[in-house]
Amino acid sequence: VQLQASGGGLVQAGGSLRLSCAASGHTFSDNAVAWFRQAPGKEREFVAGMSRRGGATLYADSVKGRFTISRDNAKNTVYLQLNSLKPEDTAVYYCASPSVKGWPTLIPQKEGMYNYWGQGTLVTVSS
Repeated sequence: VQLQASGGGLVQAGGSLRLSCAASGHTFSDNAVAWFRQAPGKEREFVAGMSRRGGATLYADSVKGRFTISRDNAKNTVYLQLNSLKPEDTAVYYCASPSVKGWPTLIPQKEGMYNYWGQGTLVTVSS
């Protein structure tokens, strides 16, 4: 199983980016999927997630209304649209998915619930 994250970069405050996470050997439509991030000197934190059934989504309060998670089942790819970026959004962003299907509408927020991780993509927001 391999998750390949991409799309990070340097952007000014107020700008936008779209992160992508493509999977091989793992089907996103059969599993929950999430994005986490880790800022310098801080612990990794949950950002957004989507359930394996029904397309339910969940967002951290800090990104609600600015970030959008989506999934393209045909491409087996998950996206995270980042809008209205702030300097405090600067972090390495990771996509993740569990190896077990779990409850259809469950969106785990603890990183220990995720077995598969992408390599991370760096988002830097300048003020």
